[in-house]
Amino acid sequence: MNPGAYGGNVVADLEPEEIAASAEALYKQRMEDLGKDDPATYKCLPQGPRAIIGGGWAKIIQTRSLVAILYEDLSYRQIFLDGRKLPADPNPSFLGYSVGRWEGDTLVVESLGFNDRTWLDFGGHPHTEALRITERIRRKDLGHLELKVTFEDKALYSRSWTIPVSVDLVTDTEMLEYVCNENEKDYSHIVGKRSDDKKYAVKVPVETLSAYVGAYEFRAPEDPKFVMILNVTLSSDTLFVDVAGKDKQELIPLSESTFSMVGGRLDFVRNEQHAVTHMIFHAVEGDMKAVRQTPARK
Repeated sequence: MNPGAYGGNVVADLEPEEIAASAEALYKQRMEDLGKDDPATYKCLPQGPRAIIGGGWAKIIQTRSLVAILYEDLSYRQIFLDGRKLPADPNPSFLGYSVGRWEGDTLVVESLGFNDRTWLDFGGHPHTEALRITERIRRKDLGHLELKVTFEDKALYSRSWTIPVSVDLVTDTEMLEYVCNENEKDYSHIVGKRSDDKKYAVKVPVETLSAYVGAYEFRAPEDPKFVMILNVTLSSDTLFVDVAGKDKQELIPLSESTFSMVGGRLDFVRNEQHAVTHMIFHAVEGDMKAVRQTPARK
């Protein structure tokens, strides 16, 4: 499952006034703290609602009265198709309580009963126990599911909103278990703040910055179907990067070609003719290459 542009900011389509001030402040604080309080990534708790939009690989087991979804981290969901209603006051859990019904060739899944210990996205947007999620799942063809996920949490967001998620069939392999807390070594090394990098920022000529503007295509080596378009834009004398037009983040210059961004650092690379050909994002998981597109595209 791939949430595309919404993985880091699931509320990217909401206006600022539609987000409670407390939720926005908490999101900004979590970004400033480099996400080190993420209960799933670093504390090794279940992902919660985030698994629904982009929890990595998932295995779907379907029967007449039940759909079970198994995740790599050994968590699971049960979607009851036997006609039962959602409980009025469910015991809060990480993945909630789900019931489904068929509307033609579309499976409609309604879920509630989520505890408030998880994040909606990797950026850190919060939710309350009032969260309700509706999924509309339709098989477009043999290898692809069309998934639209609607969120509603009136305690923090003034309206509901819907995001698309791409779901591709993975063949000729089996899902392996992933145990987050097994040999975990990252958390102790996460120190400092996002704003610390600004202390080391350098002044880069606007002409140099403008050479980096464009669209860059990233393809995951382990999954060639996974494609992400990163857009680099320039405003005044500051570079920004976004994913498919969503969730614009400032790039802090540490040299003329190296920049700090949320989650790591990136380098812009030029060829022998001094043209910018690609960028390399350096993260804990390793280096990731994104090739510049000609012409730029989203």
